[in-house]
Amino acid sequence: MRVCVVGSGGREHALAHVLGRSSDVVVTPGNPGIPGSTPAPATEIDADLYVIGPEVPLVGGLADELRAAGRLVFGPGADGALLEGSKAWMKALLLAAEVPTAGHGAFTEPDAALRFLSTMGDLFVIKTDGLAAGKGVLVTQDRAEAEDAVRAYLSGEAFGDAGRRVVIEEGLTGPELSVLAVCDGRQAMPLAPAQDFKRIGEADVGPNTGGMGAYSPVPVAGVEAVGEVMDRAVLPTLAELRRRGIDYRGVLYAGLMLTPRGMRVLEYNVRFGDPEAQVVLPRLRSDLADLLACAAAGSLEETPEYGDDAAVTVVCASEGYPGSPRTGDLIEGIEAASAEEGVTVFCAGVALAPGDGDGVESPGQNSPDLVTAGGRVLNVTGQGSDLATARARAYAGITHIDWPGRYVRFDIAAEAVGSVSMG
Repeated sequence: MRVCVVGSGGREHALAHVLGRSSDVVVTPGNPGIPGSTPAPATEIDADLYVIGPEVPLVGGLADELRAAGRLVFGPGADGALLEGSKAWMKALLLAAEVPTAGHGAFTEPDAALRFLSTMGDLFVIKTDGLAAGKGVLVTQDRAEAEDAVRAYLSGEAFGDAGRRVVIEEGLTGPELSVLAVCDGRQAMPLAPAQDFKRIGEADVGPNTGGMGAYSPVPVAGVEAVGEVMDRAVLPTLAELRRRGIDYRGVLYAGLMLTPRGMRVLEYNVRFGDPEAQVVLPRLRSDLADLLACAAAGSLEETPEYGDDAAVTVVCASEGYPGSPRTGDLIEGIEAASAEEGVTVFCAGVALAPGDGDGVESPGQNSPDLVTAGGRVLNVTGQGSDLATARARAYAGITHIDWPGRYVRFDIAAEAVGSVSMG
């Protein structure tokens, strides 16, 4: 099978890596660290299956365009992608499907938003309605900061048009959980759960990011917990989408919090999580290409199978991320990190160093001439027989990675394995 993966980040590298176990893979536009990358658009690539990675082309209707041309596509159409494209629309659908979620309101006018904010408790959650690359969420106990965020979002100052409508939620507490389900329009099969780390700083402080690391499996999320997520969230959502005439074929990613009052859906994403994909997909024993092709064809039958191993991924970010990341620094140590037992390096925000070609065809991740070209630059993933081993391997790989200002959280999965920061 020939598979075309659409996207250019660490998630797409992980998809290509795992799909490549059984299939010929091309990635568009990819990046110089992902083998098989090409600048040719997906509409000009001949493949048996198209897997769309990022949310932006999904919201923009790329899946619809490819399906209209008779292609087999894993990824929802623009109608289903509204689950991520508009948080207000997603919240309304959750209520219609009777899926438990946080109390909330959606606003376009500052006065109404600030009045609603005054009814909240002592933990405030402010979200852009539209896409903001994982950065459009503020969680704070400072009312003044929350009020300032509302004004900055609605004015367009902070996130442009994506923030001109805001969703204000009640603050919830408890462990977070990510459950990704493969959907074929009628059925859904869960992948292994994961937990990610959104804040930039250790001990979960500082602004939200696209994700600084993740691990799988999750000790607090056994078979019963995943079953509850499917029964109370994913399947009712899929049924409500179908009731609205939406044939949802792709990943439905439920971002959840396990609160003292029970499970609550914080958000839905309409694609593989990043960096969750980097720990969930490598653990998969089933043939990923066959699984996604069956879902795309509306004939999902077999439950995805996983081994007893574990995976931990740690993001190496540029100085200044998530605000204004520094770029253009030469990256050292990818090949040495990849040589460590159980370690895979997935490339995200990278580019070829000046003078090393035009980047049209990827030289592969072991090129010595990659430079930083974004906020989240690399994902170093360790796999092992348990979380402690996987975590140790990920950080062993990171000891080889370096560039000026490289930033890493050293507490990824620490609590899950009962350890302390590696410093």
